[in-house]
Amino acid sequence: MKIIPISFDSMGTRSMATYVETKDVKIFIDPGVSLAPSRYGLPPHKVEIEKMNRDWEEIVKYALRSDVLVVSHYHYDHHDPNSDLEIYDGKVLLIKHPKENINLSQKQRAAYFLEQIRNRPKKIEFADNKEFSFGNTLIRFSKAVFHGTNPRLGYVIETMVDDGSYRFIHTSDVEGPSIEDQVEFILNNKPNLVFIDGPLSYMLGFRYSRRSLEESVENLMRIIDECPLESLVIDHHLLRELVWRERIKKAVNYGAKKGIKVISVAEYLGKKPNLLEARRKELYGKK
Repeated sequence: MKIIPISFDSMGTRSMATYVETKDVKIFIDPGVSLAPSRYGLPPHKVEIEKMNRDWEEIVKYALRSDVLVVSHYHYDHHDPNSDLEIYDGKVLLIKHPKENINLSQKQRAAYFLEQIRNRPKKIEFADNKEFSFGNTLIRFSKAVFHGTNPRLGYVIETMVDDGSYRFIHTSDVEGPSIEDQVEFILNNKPNLVFIDGPLSYMLGFRYSRRSLEESVENLMRIIDECPLESLVIDHHLLRELVWRERIKKAVNYGAKKGIKVISVAEYLGKKPNLLEARRKELYGKK
């Protein structure tokens, strides 16, 4: 199995865009990218905008070569309903159910998205709690789980790709995972590699509680214990602050004892994290 992260927060943009290729099928999970409209009271810096534009070009390139596109939910860092819609032409589209287990905002976005791509995909399937086979490759989805710790931001679906000898899981926006439903899908499917949307720690004490952070760290340790991992890869919301590793230090140290690296996507690629959003003040020359 070939797994290519295209755009992630540790690489400089808000995204979890991932290309997966097996002998049977080419899959793109969450073809979208965006930036924080405001961080530290500042708009996106030109460096961030340039990086987002380059990442979008890569997303389009890999999405065009894919057979299957997955949309885990309807936030704009996970899909784009307005740009380069030819990426959907002739594809099998596996999506979060647009009307069930969904909040009003995402329901409206889903309806708009489906109208925009009308007649483009070869097939559209609602993927919640289902599985699909492509040759010897199985794509399995979780039931709809919270986007975070409650339904306020809606629900997402987690994705597992199994080529018969290797299992990869992409959690999308679980913000943790701190909820049992979210971690259950990972533990039950025993991945060799997992890309996890980590805790929402940059909003600690505001939109994310210290208890949820602690529960997330405990669940990361459970995943290390119970899954045959080569690496545990944490990214997205967690990588929006410079001290991200300190937030999950207990899990990082536990992984080290077990011989499992707990790393960001950038580090998975052998690169240094490029946390542009977290460094926005620095980019603007402000202290």
